[in-house]
Amino acid sequence: MNRLLPLLIAVVIAVVAFSSSVFVVRERDYALVFALGEVKKVISEPGLYFKLPPPLQNVVTLDKRLLTIDLQEAERIQTSEKKNLLIDSFVKWRIVDPRLYYVTFGGNERAARERLQAQIRDALNASVNVRTVKDVVSLERDVIMTEVLTNVAKRAEALGVQVVDVRLKRIEFAPEIAESVFRRMESERIRVANEQRSIGAAEGEKIRAEADRQREQIVAEAYGRAQAIMGEGDAQAAGIYAKAYGEDLAFYSFYKSLEGYRASFGKPGDVLVVDPSSDFFRYLKSSSGK
Repeated sequence: MNRLLPLLIAVVIAVVAFSSSVFVVRERDYALVFALGEVKKVISEPGLYFKLPPPLQNVVTLDKRLLTIDLQEAERIQTSEKKNLLIDSFVKWRIVDPRLYYVTFGGNERAARERLQAQIRDALNASVNVRTVKDVVSLERDVIMTEVLTNVAKRAEALGVQVVDVRLKRIEFAPEIAESVFRRMESERIRVANEQRSIGAAEGEKIRAEADRQREQIVAEAYGRAQAIMGEGDAQAAGIYAKAYGEDLAFYSFYKSLEGYRASFGKPGDVLVVDPSSDFFRYLKSSSGK
């Protein structure tokens, strides 16, 4: 038993030494191998690795996934009109140079976030201070995000960090100017609406006048064509009448006299003062008109 005890102690020491010399790197991590406080190796591929047992070597892991900085409080930023805006933003970033990142921040992610937030605040001020409220809120919002991303990404390279995206979530007016800005926006919208109504009314009158002109022209042309057709019809009818009556003048005279009698004696009680011997009554006296 006394001879087995040293062997067991040796085995335990060997197991402890082996376990402290083996480490696993996950897919989502970087591993920095330190020797006496100096970075000796950076491991980015996942797997099982070996090192010297502490205190000769130790390992620090850093997250290499895409990280997010979501500002908890809106930044108060002034426009070129000296109006204060409250702007919420978020940033997507990742560690791309683990050695430089660790040297800069000592592996402290909170320090990295605070440095990036300060850079974002500076970039937002630089972009918003030269623009009006209207530009920031609507016209050039995408341009501002691009400018901030370019500015912050360039400055973050020296920190071992890559800034992937910057977005403005919400832009609001500061409470002290919100009411006045809303009133001004409302009056501007009313002015534009009235202007559009005036333009619409003028265009409506123009369209109605053109429609009336076209209607009058169409009616006049149709009336002219109708009169021409009626004239041609009357002429053809007169020709037909003349041809028919010309074949028997006696019958024509008799027929016209009958029409005259019908027109003269059409109503009961009509009185006609005419000489009975006049030519008008010749067919009443004789069927031949003699």
